[in-house]
Amino acid sequence: MDEVRRVAAGALDVGYVDAGAVDGPVVLLLHGWPYDIHSFSEVVPLLTAAGHRVLVPYLRGHGPTRFRSAEAMRNGEPAAMGIDAIEFLNALNVETATLAGFDWGARTADVVAALWPQRCRGLVSVSGYLIDGQASGRSPLPPKAEYTWWYQFYFATERGRQGYARNTYDFAKLIWRTASPQWNFDDATFDRTAVAFDNPDHVDVVIHNYRWRLGLADGEPQYADLEDQLAAKPPITVPTITLEGDANGAPHLPPEVYAKQFTGPYEHRTVSGGIGHNLPQEAPRAFADAILDVGRMD
Repeated sequence: MDEVRRVAAGALDVGYVDAGAVDGPVVLLLHGWPYDIHSFSEVVPLLTAAGHRVLVPYLRGHGPTRFRSAEAMRNGEPAAMGIDAIEFLNALNVETATLAGFDWGARTADVVAALWPQRCRGLVSVSGYLIDGQASGRSPLPPKAEYTWWYQFYFATERGRQGYARNTYDFAKLIWRTASPQWNFDDATFDRTAVAFDNPDHVDVVIHNYRWRLGLADGEPQYADLEDQLAAKPPITVPTITLEGDANGAPHLPPEVYAKQFTGPYEHRTVSGGIGHNLPQEAPRAFADAILDVGRMD
């Protein structure tokens, strides 16, 4: 994971890892927040050993990925990240790939699978169907559910923005512990990833992402039509395996709630053993197996 390449892709200059056989079937791995490409450190060799070419980009606002224009809005809305994935594949001349991710990465993979199914051979999505619109985000949830989203409301305030900017590492480590309460990661593991938060756009992208979800920040006009399509919760027709850790401390829905959104070949797997939100890093074999298996579904 140390050999990071760069490619101009749409609005971004993307830092990414490219591993495995150049002519192998492509897998695109998408990380979440507050994580980075090292969530897939043990997944990548399992996939390359099976003959796959594996692409692992840093998302906007993370690691070496940069906006190509100083004037570009530091936008964190889902449609923008979906376009990022498409532009990244285009820049590398990849026509189709199996997409797999968690957290923001799962949402982005879901967006691509829903809007551009011809680019997606299969989908592995941790915590299932994560597509939604701003109208839904404005609707109140039951108190227990609202409590789990405490940081979303914190980020809605200027105090929260300043607090995250001043205490990014401590904040991220707290999320790691609460989202994966049984994962005994060490400081070296966290520190390896935390470097990715030093990106100059990181705070802006994170704050915009959560404010947009609540309808407190506007997106960009060029994504409005895509966001309208996503707000309608389009079905995902490509072969899909959804995963959930048995000890996920982050907000998530039970699989029976979202299963109907997957209208193609579909399977859900719950991964046991105290597995939390960062499922690929906590259970790399289960994550890799799902990617290999979804390619055989029909």
